[in-house]
Amino acid sequence: MGTGPFGETGAAGAARSAHRGEGATVAATVSATAETPAPGVAVTVTLRLGPADPHRVRFARSPLFETLAAVRVATGPQPPGAHAPWLKDVRPRLRDLDLRPLTLLQPRRGYSPDFLSPPPAGPRETFAQGLARLAATPGVQVRAEIARSLAETPGAAGSAAGRALLAPPPEAVRAALAELVRAAWDALLAPYWTRVEALLEADLALRARRLAEGGLEALFAGLHPGVRGCGDLVVREGGYGGDEHRDLAGEGLLLVPSAFKTDEAVVVLDAPWQPTLIYPAPGHGTLWERRARPAPDAALARLLGRTRALLLTALGEPASTSGLCARHALALGTVSEHLGVLRAAGLVVGERQRHEVRYRRTGLGDAVVRGTGR
Repeated sequence: MGTGPFGETGAAGAARSAHRGEGATVAATVSATAETPAPGVAVTVTLRLGPADPHRVRFARSPLFETLAAVRVATGPQPPGAHAPWLKDVRPRLRDLDLRPLTLLQPRRGYSPDFLSPPPAGPRETFAQGLARLAATPGVQVRAEIARSLAETPGAAGSAAGRALLAPPPEAVRAALAELVRAAWDALLAPYWTRVEALLEADLALRARRLAEGGLEALFAGLHPGVRGCGDLVVREGGYGGDEHRDLAGEGLLLVPSAFKTDEAVVVLDAPWQPTLIYPAPGHGTLWERRARPAPDAALARLLGRTRALLLTALGEPASTSGLCARHALALGTVSEHLGVLRAAGLVVGERQRHEVRYRRTGLGDAVVRGTGR
């Protein structure tokens, strides 16, 4: 296969052997050193929101962050948990990837370079947009962040992969890392993005609605067992590092759900990130369940269109927009648009239940479904 961007083919072969369970790479060895926090240490991060901050809470999902998190699940020593079906599906493609530079730069405990996953510029930034910003990172920043990351993991800088990452020029290293992230996206996440995106979009819609209707207390209710809202404070308990406190003072807060970062909620306070809370997206445990999508009646599909017929058929029991997104792997905008048409036609109605609107078929909707044989 020749020489890869970070070294000889032998290094890639070692990485592929590790994926098959035939050995341990340097990356796995050194990252394990940084994985376990000091026993018995409880870490608390508190964020105090000022008067302007509730109006500066925003929501986003990051395909670039999800790609790096998926790399960690695919290559880490920890069991994949609910992602086991996904890992079984992608494992053959892992044999053609040497992901050690990425695993070395994102230990389970320790600093990961910010340039590898810049904060999303908007709520629906695409993978290509995020990758373009990664590829535009100044070389000086690339070198400094890589050196900082490797220095925090004993043995990392002296490993073959570490030396390659520190080798000049940093612009070449940046380009090689960008191509590796692109390859990881293509192999690990792009084929499944519609399903993952639907899960993330459903949660974003739910959080935005809760904030608008119930304020901060409702926003953080049920977000994660280690996160709670208390008046003007957001408290994250658990994790690693040291206790931290930050007065946001108008900086606002970015909330980013993740399908692959499932072990804990993470608070990011370092620039260039706006103060950010990354948390496991609810429902990630059922992401890979094989659910038979109910096929709408052929006549109903011809009458309404397949997606509208699918949604109308599914609304024999009340369901929220986000629930329909997750259940049928449809984008939030798609579900909202079709529900709007069905509602305007009098086939469904929305009823508010606490912090969300749940839709159900009307009598007319029931009659339409029954009349086509459902």
